[in-house]
Amino acid sequence: MLEEMRMRVQNHTPRQVEAPGLPEAGVLIPVTRVNDRPEIILTLRSQRMSTHSGEVAFPGGRRDPGDVDLCFTALREAHEEIGLQPQMVDVVGPMDSLVSRFGIKVTPYVGLVPEQFEIIPNDSEIAEVFRVPVDFFMEDRREMTHRIDYEGRSWYVPSYRFEGFKIWGLTALMLVEFMNTGFSAGIQLHTPFDGHNKN
Repeated sequence: MLEEMRMRVQNHTPRQVEAPGLPEAGVLIPVTRVNDRPEIILTLRSQRMSTHSGEVAFPGGRRDPGDVDLCFTALREAHEEIGLQPQMVDVVGPMDSLVSRFGIKVTPYVGLVPEQFEIIPNDSEIAEVFRVPVDFFMEDRREMTHRIDYEGRSWYVPSYRFEGFKIWGLTALMLVEFMNTGFSAGIQLHTPFDGHNKN
């Protein structure tokens, strides 16, 4: 399953947002395997953060002047936020870039990480680190759907609740696009959700 995902992501041509002058950020979509079942690692941001406080997010952050590229940014931030060593990440490739509601161009990178590694949350930034089975998203067990008007079209973005964690907004949009690309989930983003509108 993960080898198929790797091929699909590597064959994907990411959509680039033309947004000159916007600050940039890189995030990591960490994928691991537990008992041969893929899982996604997510974080709950600290309430003390100035942006997205108390929200579920992928490890990541703004590009520093010394970062060679946004993949480097994503790996550096994942190390700072959850203690994941960059050399432990098998980077598969980038996904589509998006612009956050704070006007930041965000590029996610899919990375395979070991099933076991010491998670060391940075207390000043991260409240919790948790994992969600890919099957949960494949079954599209959404709590509700948010309509977002973006880039001249309407996006119908799922909001999920997993063990008390609310996964919504930009994080949910990146997750669904990854599920559709990497696992052929067929979750529609451009038509209103009627309870069963997968491809």
